[in-house]
Amino acid sequence: MRTATGTDEPALEVFPPGTGRAADGVLVVGGCRVDELAAAYGTPALLVDEAHVRATVRRCRAALAAAWPDAQVTYASKAFPATAMYRLMAQEGIWVDVAGLGELEVALGAGVDPATILVHGNAKGDDLIGRALEAGVAYVVIDNLDDVDRLEGRATREQRVLVRLNPDVAPQTHDAMSTGGQRSKFGLPAGLAREVIARVRAANLLTLAGVHVHIGSQIHDLAPFAESVRALRALVEELGIADVAVYDLGGGLGVPHLRGEHVPSLEEYVGTLAAAAREHLPPAARILIEPGRALVATAGVSLYRVVTVKRAAATFVAVDGGMGDNLEVSLYGQPFEAVIAAPRTAGPRAPERCDVVGQHCESGDRLVAGVELPAPAVGDLLAVPVTGAYTHPLSNNYNGALRPPVVFVGGGEHRAVIRRETLADLVRRDVA
Repeated sequence: MRTATGTDEPALEVFPPGTGRAADGVLVVGGCRVDELAAAYGTPALLVDEAHVRATVRRCRAALAAAWPDAQVTYASKAFPATAMYRLMAQEGIWVDVAGLGELEVALGAGVDPATILVHGNAKGDDLIGRALEAGVAYVVIDNLDDVDRLEGRATREQRVLVRLNPDVAPQTHDAMSTGGQRSKFGLPAGLAREVIARVRAANLLTLAGVHVHIGSQIHDLAPFAESVRALRALVEELGIADVAVYDLGGGLGVPHLRGEHVPSLEEYVGTLAAAAREHLPPAARILIEPGRALVATAGVSLYRVVTVKRAAATFVAVDGGMGDNLEVSLYGQPFEAVIAAPRTAGPRAPERCDVVGQHCESGDRLVAGVELPAPAVGDLLAVPVTGAYTHPLSNNYNGALRPPVVFVGGGEHRAVIRRETLADLVRRDVA
């Protein structure tokens, strides 16, 4: 089998390590032939190379442990919230953060120790605050005065909190992914933070454990991360809370989606944060980091079936999924690669420049623009890599689409961890 480390198919560079082709040209992911996976689970389907997720988490843990004496990796679970993924993260010894009641409930149901959970959100309702307090989570990250009101009104035992500060650092990324600038809905500027901190310190059952900062997602430049650490320390000193012990430095490291695309490694990212921490933070500080996309994105492969091929002003290759299972293109303009994973018929095919489009009634439902594919035909299987982050949680029912299954693969074995949505599921909530 030719693997992704070879040079005969450059697009495989961004597939999970070990991805290759069987002798008959069928793509093999996690030791599993995609035609067999399609027969077992249908298409579209989201494949996740479990071993690659575990290896990535271990790399991140090792890098952070070597860089800072008291530090904790925390998985930003909004990237891929699912029982199997929460269990995996817990097994690998890292914490998780959640940003909504549903994520919290799934994490708890998966057996995640509540003492390893952080609760985020700029608009936490009574239900989320109440459940977090009931469960006994490690930290609630305060993002407004209303969080304090709800915590004060419901806490029956000590609850440790972090205060999310706005560092006024806006990295180069899509506007919808930038969270550290002055106009962001996230984080507290100094004046409002001072009021929140005073309220926390006056509350009987709330303990100010530390501070939090997060500047965005899919960031390819390490300089803003270092700047956010400097800005965080300056805010801590301005606010007179230099005695806090916990510094949560957030996440946001991007991943490569295209062949030849350079993005800093997890080790480089952790090294940059640690260097900035040594310069600006107390030596005894406890540091948390919150990677999400960087831990899971490159393990995911979306598998589709070609439904139509229209050769007009462009060659439109339409598949049986689209923006219903991958909103990254429509929301953020994120480019992707695509390959023919299993041709319907054998034999050589001439390469053709194509636009891979979805089945939804939107012109913006375009998965991959201008990709070269070998004369695609109806019935071919097509694979899109680097879809392990934000595709599953953002999947939707537009045009009545049924959300796809999630299949963990590895070592030639496969198992569904989320089943395909059915028509019965779709109509069950429609009570009219």
